[in-house]
Amino acid sequence: MMVCHKALSSPHHHHLPTLRRRLHRSSGGGSALRIPSAAAAMSSSAAAVTTPIEHIVLIKVRPEAADSGAAAAMVSALQALSAQVPGLAHIHAGPVLRLGSPAAAALGPTHVLHSRYATEDDLHAYAAHPAHVAAVGAHVAPNALDATAVDWVNAAPAPSPLAPGAVVRLTLAKAKDGVAPGEVVEVVTAATQAAAELMGAEVRFGVSFGENFSPARAKGYQFGMVVVFDSVEELDAVEGNEKVLEARAGVRSRLDDVLVLDFVVGAC
Repeated sequence: MMVCHKALSSPHHHHLPTLRRRLHRSSGGGSALRIPSAAAAMSSSAAAVTTPIEHIVLIKVRPEAADSGAAAAMVSALQALSAQVPGLAHIHAGPVLRLGSPAAAALGPTHVLHSRYATEDDLHAYAAHPAHVAAVGAHVAPNALDATAVDWVNAAPAPSPLAPGAVVRLTLAKAKDGVAPGEVVEVVTAATQAAAELMGAEVRFGVSFGENFSPARAKGYQFGMVVVFDSVEELDAVEGNEKVLEARAGVRSRLDDVLVLDFVVGAC
């Protein structure tokens, strides 16, 4: 798998919602979130890829596509969009590392596409671009049994840079009846900040999360989050940490359905 980054010369922060601006001010313009050391080693142009618009597609490919190499060709075609679509700041396509929840196992995605954009206009331009349309028509549509897609504007007060070899924990969630997705975002903000402070220097991670604004293919998922770690070992250390579990409990109490999976960012 390949992953490519493009520098963004002028991120359009006027597209961010009021919530994100308020969260940023409340943190004093900074954050206690630890950015992965692998990401810190990236070039300044690659680090600029940490844009506010996240696009996730979970794809369940046909077994025969995996066996024949068609799935690998699909990944290559999607990765090639990096050089073909203006405004595409980051793209990764590749297999799922592991499914981490019953909802993920039930959905059964085998591959994930993760891309980032400075604005929603860039995301819409990507969706309509002839190269993207051709890749979907030739490789995704004939080989996919199912696809789930979510988009969100990053509400985290700090970005989550991505570097080759980074391990990403993706969470999609549905709020319980009576709980607004915006409320979940606020609770996640507090819980993430608390977890970062509790973990201290034990584990480094970056976070992006927000409310889904594209419900058509989201299967009811209202909220998305990616947490970026240097390695599987660091992710697993967080997973078993009592302090982090305690911080997470307040979030999970507001959620009705949670899909969790992990994937590894490929090398350029």
